[in-house]
Amino acid sequence: MQARPPYGMQPLSAWSVAQRAMVRGVFTDIDDTLTQNGHITTDARAALDALQAAGIRVIASTGRPIGGCLKHLSGEHGAPWPVDAIVAENGALAWIVPRDAQGQASGTPVKIYQQSATERAAQWIRMEAVAARVLREVPGVQLTRDMPLRETDLTFDHGEFCQLDHATIQHVVAVLQSAGMQTSVSSIHIHGCYNPFDKWLGARWILQVLDNLQSADCEAALANWVCIGDSGNDQAMFRHFRYSVGVANIQRHAARMQVFPQYITQASHGSGFAEMAQALLSARTP
Repeated sequence: MQARPPYGMQPLSAWSVAQRAMVRGVFTDIDDTLTQNGHITTDARAALDALQAAGIRVIASTGRPIGGCLKHLSGEHGAPWPVDAIVAENGALAWIVPRDAQGQASGTPVKIYQQSATERAAQWIRMEAVAARVLREVPGVQLTRDMPLRETDLTFDHGEFCQLDHATIQHVVAVLQSAGMQTSVSSIHIHGCYNPFDKWLGARWILQVLDNLQSADCEAALANWVCIGDSGNDQAMFRHFRYSVGVANIQRHAARMQVFPQYITQASHGSGFAEMAQALLSARTP
């Protein structure tokens, strides 16, 4: 018998077929949800193709920098991912994939922002000052290696190329918050920003853009979407989505989280994403 997962999460098998059959789209985290050790897993990549073939839309939502996301859409590292958009830096900006009248990808991805260039420039100056303060006050902390590719948030490595203990992570978070920043912690990075966004607000925004929706119509549309993730910066999604799933490796971070998904996969990382995708696809099988 499968052990019941902790923190109130139910096994994915508890999600009813009728509800799964209603899902029209997936918002997915990238790091440690589609990927393992920094690369998308073979089964997760196949699952993206299968979802597209079934008419289930996918939008990626990540804390990764906007400058590092274009490669997933351009085919720089293999075939382009079959997604409608990638929302980056925890909701602040995105790449969208133009579509033709038949819904096929057509043309070069377009970068869009939630804030003006003036707002972003002013926030960047403030973030540079905070970065210097953190590096001065918290021993052993490093900026993320992808920081030069970012436009809207300040990030420190805690689990990608270096390992920080919980107390040090909390010290960094405290410094960022004392400077008035909004914070979140992913499976690998500590984030601080002066913009008011998170992944949930990014999800609402990108669906308005893609589907030409009014704000009031977004929640009704998102009622037929599911989100999937693995760590603290996915909590805003878990809080608001009607259907939410965590890959099994979310349990590594659960003790430091306050909000959890409804369901959890048996498999971890990209294999967990593939497990969820199969649960959606099987619900559509006659």
